[in-house]
Amino acid sequence: MINCNNAYGRILKRFDEDGDGKLSPSELRRFLETIVEEQLLMEEARELMESMDSDGDGLLGLEEFVGWMERDIRGDEERKIEELREALMMYAMEGSECITPKSLKRMLSRLGESTSLEDCCVMIGEFDSNGDRVLSFDEFKIMML
Repeated sequence: MINCNNAYGRILKRFDEDGDGKLSPSELRRFLETIVEEQLLMEEARELMESMDSDGDGLLGLEEFVGWMERDIRGDEERKIEELREALMMYAMEGSECITPKSLKRMLSRLGESTSLEDCCVMIGEFDSNGDRVLSFDEFKIMML
């Protein structure tokens, strides 16, 4: 039986048309079409089902559904973190993994913004939680999220 006390259980129950506590390929297809708001081929739903169906019963139970949703969420978070690291490196000086007032001024200048070094110090100071006058990755991440 589906545990409807958690969000994943409620989602699964909503799309479980036959009430067996699991999603069939057609029920998974309906769920995915709701999320992506476009038509999905039944074959695409079957292929996705096969990749998630860990017990081989051709259906997606709550545990499998939760595992898939959690992996997808973690993957999105990992991609965001990697994109933030790449953005930080655009602003950081070569050989450094932090943003200094000078590197911020240089990048803003490249983007067509004329900013004084003093203004860059103020901008960095707003998110510089440890007072070292530079933005580390963790401080940059807080600023961007």
